[in-house]
Amino acid sequence: MARYIIKRLLQAIPLVILISIICFTLIQLAPYNAIDTMITPMMSKEAVELINIKYGFDQPIYIQYFLWLKGILSGEFGYSIITHGSISQDLISRIPATISLVLPSYIIALFISIVLGLISGANKNKLIDKIIDGFCSIGIAIPSFWFAMILIFIFGYKLRLLPILGMSTIGMKPSLSDFLLHFIMPGTVLVVAFMPELIRYVRSSTLGQISEDYVVVQKAFGATKREILFKHVFKNVLLPIVTKMGMALPMLITGAMITETVFGWPGVGPYFVTAVQSLDYPVIMAVLLLSSTLVILGNLISDILYFLIDPRIKEMR
Repeated sequence: MARYIIKRLLQAIPLVILISIICFTLIQLAPYNAIDTMITPMMSKEAVELINIKYGFDQPIYIQYFLWLKGILSGEFGYSIITHGSISQDLISRIPATISLVLPSYIIALFISIVLGLISGANKNKLIDKIIDGFCSIGIAIPSFWFAMILIFIFGYKLRLLPILGMSTIGMKPSLSDFLLHFIMPGTVLVVAFMPELIRYVRSSTLGQISEDYVVVQKAFGATKREILFKHVFKNVLLPIVTKMGMALPMLITGAMITETVFGWPGVGPYFVTAVQSLDYPVIMAVLLLSSTLVILGNLISDILYFLIDPRIKEMR
């Protein structure tokens, strides 16, 4: 087991380096650079040159990359060009807020999707299957920002039942009840956004399992449809779900950017959107690299979970 994990980690290192090069190169190819946000037509050439020297933009591209990579390897993502604050500290303060929104939403969506996916797969082409599939189609078609604004208009503005912005009420002592009130609307948006793909994934896995021999054997022994579905098919459907759980890791950081921005949730989303709008390249590169690295880490976690859960994989190793 340890050898397998070490092997996968060693395979991931070159990929992370390649991704860092791609992220850095894409930013360099942008039509504008960070200096454009800091200079004015009234500045002299000497002043502009001093800004270039201060932020290292006078160095060759490869030197800039290695300086940036050196800082990242030491745990320092650099400083924001706009706010001059530490990017690492900004991310540390914002990531918990994003996780507190995305993680519960994804878990809720996952549990609901497993149940609905199993029911849909077990009732192929029947009324309940068509209803669930229709919900999935609507969920995929509805833009998250539009759904968020509808909820804000109805429950925040018209009915005044729920707070519109932030994750806590300004001037009040933080409490679980206050957090839950702020969580309901953005959490609902994310649950609806996550569910369609998960439901269809579970449904597809369920259809594959229902055609297996062990289901026929259970029917022959007199097992009910519910017993077959939730005691036997359910266990085998969970294995491919492991892949989805691993791949969901990057969503903990970047999976709610639009929703966070609409609801003013103080997470990574508004931070990244503001950086894009203001051409704050160090922040953009940091978030891109972080999310890309989490994709690789998610794949690694999925492989390890497969290795632990499925004995057939152990035999092949």
